[in-house]
Amino acid sequence: MPQFGQVLTAMVTPFNGDGSLNLDGAVRLARWLQDNGNDGLVLAGTTGESSTLTDDEKLSLFAAVAKAVTIPVIAGTGSNDTAHSVHLTKEASKLGVAGILAVCPYYNRPSQAGIEAHIRAMSAATTLPVVIYDIPVRTGRKINTATLAKLANEVKNVVGVKDAAGNPGESARLMTMTPSSFELISGDDGLTLPLMAVGCTAVIGVATHWSGVDHQEMFTKWNAGDTAGARKVNARLTESFAFETGDDNPNPLPTKVMMNHLGLDVGEARLPMGPPPSGLAERAVAVMANLVAARAR
Repeated sequence: MPQFGQVLTAMVTPFNGDGSLNLDGAVRLARWLQDNGNDGLVLAGTTGESSTLTDDEKLSLFAAVAKAVTIPVIAGTGSNDTAHSVHLTKEASKLGVAGILAVCPYYNRPSQAGIEAHIRAMSAATTLPVVIYDIPVRTGRKINTATLAKLANEVKNVVGVKDAAGNPGESARLMTMTPSSFELISGDDGLTLPLMAVGCTAVIGVATHWSGVDHQEMFTKWNAGDTAGARKVNARLTESFAFETGDDNPNPLPTKVMMNHLGLDVGEARLPMGPPPSGLAERAVAVMANLVAARAR
């Protein structure tokens, strides 16, 4: 079993109607996710609207959720400011979380040497395991395979990568360059099954908000050698993957709409994400109904 489990959700951050942090809602959602197929949770990542949260909000969120559930909680403490990221990592490490998510510094467009130094600094600020988050579509920078491999081999508490780079071939090459304990974690729901073929052992997902049990089934079938069965489950999930983000309804807008549809009040996203577009709520109803029907077939 992977260190944090095989199915984790990059949890949305619930807000009240006035846009303030809804900690009670976060606790309810976290417990619901734990009860519905999730082995772990990631807080204040991309889907959690980390860039709009204050430090106090993040730390309150980490503390409340880590206390409320029995599954591992990974805290997203990275930013485009190394000193800030180090400070937040130190503070989060005191709150009962199980690990740290270190995103590639965004906006600054640092060199590979700068990215490496940034992640080394964050890792040195904690004794907790660190998962590197490689998502070039959001950060503007790809963490090169050589950089990832160097960190995996030289930094003791760098234990894996959340891979949202969209290149399974390069992910396969990375796995030939890292220790056997280093974990390849899918950070792109639509590529989780392809990444399994090159060594992926877990997903930090978005659609896992409402399909944790399906993802568990897909991993179970794959690990048992039932590749046809795993493909069947993945096919069941493709509509959810298409729903979770898009140009007119970027992540996390669809997930917040879906959670509200399921009776978990998470509010709307903060600006600049904006309110959900018209028709998204109706799509959520259809996506969920189709998934339930597909499970029965």
